[in-house]
Amino acid sequence: MIQYSDNKQLPEEQLEKLYLSIGWESGKDLEKLAKALQNYGTVLSAWEEGELVGLIAAMDDGYLTAYVHYLLVRADRQNGGIGAQLLEQLKARYAAFHKIVLVGEHPAMRFYERHGFQKVTEASPMYFFPKGG
Repeated sequence: MIQYSDNKQLPEEQLEKLYLSIGWESGKDLEKLAKALQNYGTVLSAWEEGELVGLIAAMDDGYLTAYVHYLLVRADRQNGGIGAQLLEQLKARYAAFHKIVLVGEHPAMRFYERHGFQKVTEASPMYFFPKGG
């Protein structure tokens, strides 16, 4: 059974397993990752038998806009509804806000559209990488 939590204090070894299971490089810089999560407006996590299997994190301005930065589910637990549940909990938390923004990569676009997100064709995400990428 999956249990959900809004505790931002997440064990680094659990973060490492989750992030690296899907090939995200940020899982290799655990100290910074754990500190970064402390600064998000919302961090929701999914746990199964003491193992971190999913995570969603969003930044917000407190009133109008929330930005989803992470939504990830451990590779061996994807397509089981964990990501959907995390996203729905996040949407409920920000229900009074004007909008929730995210940058979805193409393989995940249909997932986000099924959950009510819309592509905005007159805008594109832009990135600047201070360390060159």
